[in-house]
Amino acid sequence: MSKLQIKALVYQLLCFAALFFLTRYIVDAFTNVSGVWIPVTAFVVGTLLSPKFQAVRTKDGEKMFMSWLFVKGIREVK
Repeated sequence: MSKLQIKALVYQLLCFAALFFLTRYIVDAFTNVSGVWIPVTAFVVGTLLSPKFQAVRTKDGEKMFMSWLFVKGIREVK
């Protein structure tokens, strides 16, 4: 794995983790969901809402791209 691929993986993990813990807290505090359904709900919401990062080799070198539900199209990050 290249350095940029590792960076994309770390960004994706951090974004997912932030959304997972935020969603887990909100579901636990404001709904009647209990047991194993709290982390399951947080996992699904975190997976759907987190941005996707990918490192791609192009003719200009390796670049990182991001795709997100709230942003139209694919954006170049680095």
